[in-house]
Amino acid sequence: MSSILDSLMDQLGGDNLDQIGAALGTGRSETLSAVQAALPMLMGAMARNAQTEGGAAALSQALGAHDGSILDDLMGFLGGGGGAGSGAGILGHVFGNNRDAAAAHVAQSSGISLAGAAQLLAMLAPLVMGVLGRTQRDQGLDTGGLADLLGREHEVHSQRSPGLMDVLGQVLGGNQGGGLLGEMGGLLGGLLKGG
Repeated sequence: MSSILDSLMDQLGGDNLDQIGAALGTGRSETLSAVQAALPMLMGAMARNAQTEGGAAALSQALGAHDGSILDDLMGFLGGGGGAGSGAGILGHVFGNNRDAAAAHVAQSSGISLAGAAQLLAMLAPLVMGVLGRTQRDQGLDTGGLADLLGREHEVHSQRSPGLMDVLGQVLGGNQGGGLLGEMGGLLGGLLKGG
């Protein structure tokens, strides 16, 4: 079954992957492994955050500022530093105080440095918001539809990588209510910038 992340991963291949590697100072295979670890982590965290009605509503509102246009010039976005500022804000709301744990998972999974993993997550976060925003708009999804979409997306990647739920539990503290999780009210402020 194809997924939103499969589509985004396809767009991040070739020259775009090399651009990410150049920013991180990593080789192509390391960069690919890191992206393959980071994208499901980001999407899975958003899916968990959207399991509550308030979390889904806040994410849905935040996506209103992410129309997907960021995806139309990936080379320009990645070459311009990858939106590190807006990405860091998104990560703060998605992972809460667990950003370092998320970066550590990506670093451990791919062999890149912890700093490189943190930088990569910040680069990818606006892209995930962009693809979700575009999908929400194209499919006319309301809050419940967005939560369902994220749930299906997460299920696909959990089946492909059975350990993902365990990792997310560790990264997000094992509860359904922490992370973005406890900070959904602030989500709108940080996520509304960029994308």
